[in-house]
Amino acid sequence: MVTSITVLLVLVPILLLLKTGNQLSRPSNIQLGLQELYRASQKATPAIYTTSNLKGLPVPVQRYFRYALREGQAYIQQVTLKHRGQFRTSAKQGWKNIRGEEYFTCSPPGFLWSGKLGWASAIDKYINGKGNLVVKIASLIPVVNAKGKATDQGEFLRWLAEAVWFPTALLPSDNLSWLPIDEQSAKVLYQDEHIQAEGVFHFNQLGQITHFKAQRYMDENHLEEWTAHCHDYREVNGMQIPFFAEAVWNLSAGDFSYAKFELEEIDYEFSS
Repeated sequence: MVTSITVLLVLVPILLLLKTGNQLSRPSNIQLGLQELYRASQKATPAIYTTSNLKGLPVPVQRYFRYALREGQAYIQQVTLKHRGQFRTSAKQGWKNIRGEEYFTCSPPGFLWSGKLGWASAIDKYINGKGNLVVKIASLIPVVNAKGKATDQGEFLRWLAEAVWFPTALLPSDNLSWLPIDEQSAKVLYQDEHIQAEGVFHFNQLGQITHFKAQRYMDENHLEEWTAHCHDYREVNGMQIPFFAEAVWNLSAGDFSYAKFELEEIDYEFSS
């Protein structure tokens, strides 16, 4: 569940760049991004989940929350996680190992993701309704700087898909609503202060979310179907969350899987 726009990373050897450049600039960029992320975050009113929150929700959505949350679960305010995994930029390219860390806020929706793939490093974020993906070689030479309305929409969808890692953010609210489809799926609508996102979550009989589908901008002008798969659910802080996620573009030429993440660590800050 990574990039907003499919990007060709041109990895070239830059032998004259010192490792100290990577050590100094990347943490600084992350720190500045985190300051921006947390400034935008609102201090949430303490709240807890009860089954009364489920009244009127579509049947599979109720099944999910009964599975994923325990009675009295405090609402999540902020999340920090680390992951390993694999990534590729085209269907013809081999998979490369990737490591990343990600920071989320729930009110309002926001995130900052930092990843490293060989010589390339990336910062992907959605803050105050604005998305931005920056990719650099050795953390010094910029090769991608994606921004604009298409990126905003894509990053907001990424946050929504990855909310399976902080499920109280998917509970109904003034901003989020659920619409019934059938016994195995339901549509979610999230009206952020700046932009609206929508998609369809799919559920199994146990109550687990298996995947999320949405129309997402692959570039500035073209919407394509995009799917975020998840499985390997485990209990963390009394909640059931997936430890594996995969992002796939569903193109006319065939499915293009480009990211596979395996969760290593996750920490929460709760509203109460």
